[in-house]
Amino acid sequence: MTNSYVAFKVKTTSPKKYCVRPNTGIVLPGATCNITVTMQAQKEMPPDMQCKDKFLVQSVILPDEADHTVVAADAFDKEPGKEVFEKKLKVMYLSPPQPPSPVLESAEEGVSPRPSLTLDGGSESANDIATWKAQLSEAHTSIARLTDEKETALQRNKQLQTELTTLSAKTNLNTRVKTSAGFSLLYFLIIGLLGIIIGYFLRS
Repeated sequence: MTNSYVAFKVKTTSPKKYCVRPNTGIVLPGATCNITVTMQAQKEMPPDMQCKDKFLVQSVILPDEADHTVVAADAFDKEPGKEVFEKKLKVMYLSPPQPPSPVLESAEEGVSPRPSLTLDGGSESANDIATWKAQLSEAHTSIARLTDEKETALQRNKQLQTELTTLSAKTNLNTRVKTSAGFSLLYFLIIGLLGIIIGYFLRS
């Protein structure tokens, strides 16, 4: 953060592999700029999780008389009396954490390795590590919650199936009882009618 206008440019050794937004621009005095680096999906895992990709961040303080709305094509040309600041970054792949349940395993299927930009020292800052730990803890919490919800849904489904089976059995039993009662009543009516007819003929 400075009191001057600063032009910056981000270069990479694999431009087709990474999407950098913005890759060039001007930072206002006393302001900051967030740069997003997105790695395209990879068809296969790199051998031994090794990566040789690198980034180069160039920055230069713009003079007061320069155009502060657009970065000139020659802004980063190295000339006498002109200081161009450069910072080299290298990419390090970090494997995703092992899923504790099949839920996470299916969700992470086909995920490419997560790139991490580090300084040439090869170590991440304490803030980055703390952020990773917080994200990992949050992911574990979400997985546990989804697992509990899944178990609850399965138990509820089993309970509903049991209730449906019991209800069907009661319905079939009531139907058989009604059919049996109707048949018995009809049987006695026929017997009574036959008795009357036979008695009539006997008296005749």
